[in-house]
Amino acid sequence: MTKAELIEAMAEDAGITKAAASAALDSFIDGVTKALKKKDGKVTLVGFGTFQKTRRKARKGRNPQTGETIKIKASNVVKFKPGKKLKDAV
Repeated sequence: MTKAELIEAMAEDAGITKAAASAALDSFIDGVTKALKKKDGKVTLVGFGTFQKTRRKARKGRNPQTGETIKIKASNVVKFKPGKKLKDAV
């Protein structure tokens, strides 16, 4: 499902315009992004799941073309853990 398809489905389900659904989705995405930027970023939606920021350590990797060992920098990543209702639905 694309963002446009999601907006269309949200508008139809909620009985609102596509513009209002688009604004609501953009607001949700901005809110989640701002929450995850914080030091211990975490967003929990009961029944749906949890978005959590974690730190990935620096590590060594391998260039698949040359076989040469390379250094991969440490980085922040977002992990999603589905909630019980989502797991049961899927």
